[in-house]
Amino acid sequence: MFILSPPSSIFQYAKKLFLSEQAGRIHLQEFARLNAANALSLTNLVMGLSSILCSLNGHHYYACWFLLFGFLLDLADGAVARQLNACSALGAKLDDFADFTTFGIATSLLLQAQGILNGVFVICYAMAVFARLCFFSSGIPFVYRGLPCLYASAILACTSLLTGGNRFLLYIAAVVMILFMTDQGNYPHDKVLESQIWKKVVYIGGLMALFCCPLRLACIYYLIWCFSYTLFPSTLWSCKC
Repeated sequence: MFILSPPSSIFQYAKKLFLSEQAGRIHLQEFARLNAANALSLTNLVMGLSSILCSLNGHHYYACWFLLFGFLLDLADGAVARQLNACSALGAKLDDFADFTTFGIATSLLLQAQGILNGVFVICYAMAVFARLCFFSSGIPFVYRGLPCLYASAILACTSLLTGGNRFLLYIAAVVMILFMTDQGNYPHDKVLESQIWKKVVYIGGLMALFCCPLRLACIYYLIWCFSYTLFPSTLWSCKC
């Protein structure tokens, strides 16, 4: 024999179930908001690890592609964190770890070290990136000290692709990038996704070039982008521009 619950009890149960589901959705949305930027940093880390595996297996073409995609992800994660008001100490540490993996270790492997001297130089490049990340703060809001390592990484990746992995030219480019990263000069926070429309267009153009154009043509686009920031940081990429 079944005992029917009063309509009021059924209503109360349905109300509790609805409120519980609503609270669950709110909790899920809050979790997604707080970790959206962290997800981009983790993806950047995966790109770096993928690039390392490609380099170790001699697939330098794909290793460079992963580095360029990591370049775009690193520009996006900080913007997403600020837009969603989700900046945190954990996110900053995760971003630094992903940057060192992708733009330090993975990029240094593009130099294809053979022998002790070349191996020491590869270590020097990775340590230059490490020093750059350690001295990230300039004491001035939204100003970097030393060339951000993602730009150096993109330049080396494009140089590798355009020269067919010519080690002599790669080592010259790496020396120049080390000097720029460690010279302690001030570089403005470009805020590509949070600034003028033309900077957003540059970013979207980079995304389209990477996925829709031949990679060599995309490399020319990225070289123009990165050299413009490296050589004319305040003139072209200042937040006031």
